[in-house]
Amino acid sequence: MTRISAEAQSEDETMSDEAASAKVPTRPRKTRSVAMAGLASAMFLVILDSAMVNLAGPTIRTGLGLSAAELTAVVGSYLVAFAGLLLLGGRLADVMGARRVFLTGMGVYLATSVVCALATSGTMLIAARIGQGAGAALVMPAALSLVLAIHPTPAERTRALGTWGAVAGFGSLIGVFLGGTLTQVFGWQSVFLTPVPFGALGALVVWRTVPSVPGRPGRFDALGAITISVGVSGLALGMVTASDAGWSSPGTVIGLALGVLSLAAFVVVERRSAHPLVPLRVFRRKPVVTANLVVLLLGGTLTSLFFFLPQYQQQVLGMSPLSTGMTQLPIAGMIIVGSVLAPVLARRAGLTSALPIGLGTLLAGFLWLVLDPTTSGFSLSLLGAFLLIGTGLGLGLVNATAMGVRDSAAGESGLLSGLVNAAQQLGGAVGLAALAGIAIGAAGKHGDIAFTTAFLGEAALVLIALAVSLVSRATGKPSAAPLAAR
Repeated sequence: MTRISAEAQSEDETMSDEAASAKVPTRPRKTRSVAMAGLASAMFLVILDSAMVNLAGPTIRTGLGLSAAELTAVVGSYLVAFAGLLLLGGRLADVMGARRVFLTGMGVYLATSVVCALATSGTMLIAARIGQGAGAALVMPAALSLVLAIHPTPAERTRALGTWGAVAGFGSLIGVFLGGTLTQVFGWQSVFLTPVPFGALGALVVWRTVPSVPGRPGRFDALGAITISVGVSGLALGMVTASDAGWSSPGTVIGLALGVLSLAAFVVVERRSAHPLVPLRVFRRKPVVTANLVVLLLGGTLTSLFFFLPQYQQQVLGMSPLSTGMTQLPIAGMIIVGSVLAPVLARRAGLTSALPIGLGTLLAGFLWLVLDPTTSGFSLSLLGAFLLIGTGLGLGLVNATAMGVRDSAAGESGLLSGLVNAAQQLGGAVGLAALAGIAIGAAGKHGDIAFTTAFLGEAALVLIALAVSLVSRATGKPSAAPLAAR
């Protein structure tokens, strides 16, 4: 992986990873393992809940009488809040201390999860989902910042990020199983209540075992947080509105215009702010730019896949929620395998080569899914597509995340981890809204979805990500040595 440029290293606020690690209290290896387990539980919880909600989507739609666009809003409202506040969450972790922000965010997330379970209307559920997204926006960058803090060297970080990705895959694995099972046996409300005790236990473990990394003096860029949140919300709202009212409707045009203008304002604010939410100097680093572009596109792919796939399996292939969850286990299982293999592949080939390999595998899986001849139930052909998709997601996301955060300097771990997480959730919010608008519009009938169009759209996002990674590899300086030697 390309090292931080000499220009970036000369910035007053940066220092070497070795100097940064000196500020982190040392802990015995066993205690650090327990701490890592507690932090990984945050990733597990968020992925678990998202996977279960996706499996329960058709049942939630029926139970609350929602349209396809309203169900999209249930998923998208969470993602918009998550994406819009992630950068602020990363900044808060750096300034206030990552452990404090982690515990606060977990409290918000768990409380609003209970409200989701009690929702009696689409409006109430959407409002509670926004609260969940806000809590997750505090939890995720703070958790990843603490992971980087207790694993100070690049080699340790690469291994830790492999574990992080494997936990995400395991969350998907358990989520697709529990989502279908709980929905069918206990109703959709159970998918929001089940994670609560596990989240409380994880927070307790983090509180007792994770060292309290001191914050750095600084201020919060409130205007930056507002403009990025309004920008993401406007884009998502405009695209979701397009599915019902059309791309030329006033609501669509106003939403998209507001989103674009707000994002442009965000860039202007960041350039002028003395304490920017995102110091634009980080984009001088090619690995950071490449990683975040790839994660942005993969976020749209991942979110839309697990939104459309359960509906496709239940509405087109005639499968029950339970069988849908069971047959998605291969995807989640291969995400774990891909996440475990990602650091190994990166050590042998280097990140700039490992990333295109993962994306190529993912693209092959989506093309297989588009061409799959299955018309009912499950088939070996569909299984083949699922295996490739899961492997590609694990390889791609872990290596892209590693490229984006592993060279963070002192005070930057929250920023860079928040940036990567924000890119994924921003891609998820905008990508889902865009593909839902296209797929619902292509169906031609109110309430229907053109699933082939949706899957082709996901393949297109992966193709663009692959092109970005290949261009970056071709134009970048060759690595002096594979990661294992760094």
